[in-house]
Amino acid sequence: MSRIEELPDDFDESLNLNELPVNEAPPVAPQDQLHSGFDLFAASNETPFPINEERLKAAKTDPSAPDMPPAMASVKSHTSAELLDLMNKTPLFMTDIDKAGDENGENPMLDALTALQNEGTRGDVAQSFKEQGNEAVQEKRWIDAKEMYTKALAVIAAKEDNWEKPEDLAVEKKLVLQMEELSHINRALCNLELGNYRACILDCAAALKLNPKNVKAYYRSSMALLKLERLDEAEDAAKRGLVIDSENKSLQIAASKISERKAAVERIAARKKAEAELLRKQNLVLSTALRAREIRTRKTDQPPEMEDARIRLVPDPLSPESSVEFPAVFLYPMDAQSDFIKSFSELHCIADHLDYMFPLPWDTKNEYTIPNVECFMQTVSGGLIKAGKKLPLLQILTGGKVEVVDQMVRIFIVPSGKTGAFIAEMKARKTG
Repeated sequence: MSRIEELPDDFDESLNLNELPVNEAPPVAPQDQLHSGFDLFAASNETPFPINEERLKAAKTDPSAPDMPPAMASVKSHTSAELLDLMNKTPLFMTDIDKAGDENGENPMLDALTALQNEGTRGDVAQSFKEQGNEAVQEKRWIDAKEMYTKALAVIAAKEDNWEKPEDLAVEKKLVLQMEELSHINRALCNLELGNYRACILDCAAALKLNPKNVKAYYRSSMALLKLERLDEAEDAAKRGLVIDSENKSLQIAASKISERKAAVERIAARKKAEAELLRKQNLVLSTALRAREIRTRKTDQPPEMEDARIRLVPDPLSPESSVEFPAVFLYPMDAQSDFIKSFSELHCIADHLDYMFPLPWDTKNEYTIPNVECFMQTVSGGLIKAGKKLPLLQILTGGKVEVVDQMVRIFIVPSGKTGAFIAEMKARKTG
């Protein structure tokens, strides 16, 4: 038995319909309904499909075996393709209405159901679909419920009038308007539960056009707008609903949720704004510090991925008196190897880092030692300069001969015996 027959205007939105009353059986799943249909045929000795007696006799290998129950025989005596065709002619299993008729294109059972669907006035039929939608809502079958409400609205909007003529036109008109409003507002609930938030808002707007005091429409549209992060509109919808019914619990909860979300969004926006302003000030101070040191920098269209590594002022990024630190990469071009240094202070020299890096794990010939390597950097024009291993990085970068590209200092480390080959290769690459 259903817990409620309709979805009245004061329907409690917070009601947990997943909890069934005591002694009430859970709803039957669609696949269980399918099996139940055959069980009913078996219990009543009726057959869902005509029995092919000849094929049934041919399939019976043991003459002494008992006959199959009629329902089972009607299934076993047909091939899979035949069963699919027969099922499509049965309204319970129908999937393609164009193939539902017999050789003359007729289907008496389908015609009978269609006649039942058109039984009554337009308002009666729309109400029937609406009530079927309500039953589906009570079982949380949102897709089925949405379909029923859509059918109710289709009946109301249909240009052809295939229904019975009402005895009282005024009563019929009132019923049709009522069913249109209820179908829109109930379909809005389905769309809200299914995550179709824009469709929910449209249904609520349609309901409010018919009845500007429909509190449910304000509630459901406010919740859909909240989901879409359209917070000002959501707040407005909730306020309009509360003007009509200031004691409505659902609207009060909705207004509270919207207010909390707006406050959270405002806090996030304020924090992001403060972070952006801090970063702007830090970049301004850093840019001033680099210009004062005559250090050239350049960005390319495809900078390397360095996570959070970047040029920065330490210890205070807002003080021009802080020292500058650079991400750096030591390149070993003669062996196709490299080492990344996240923070290379302008006060340190190349030898300071080579001291803890050497010996290199892949240097089996022991070619890389501090006394036995030379260091080079590329100039702005693409040439090379020799970088002193014991000079502070600031002294190497100052003056504008070299530039820091994409916030990274690049230093070539070459064994002394191979510097000639390295220089020749770099010149060939430049001219090529």
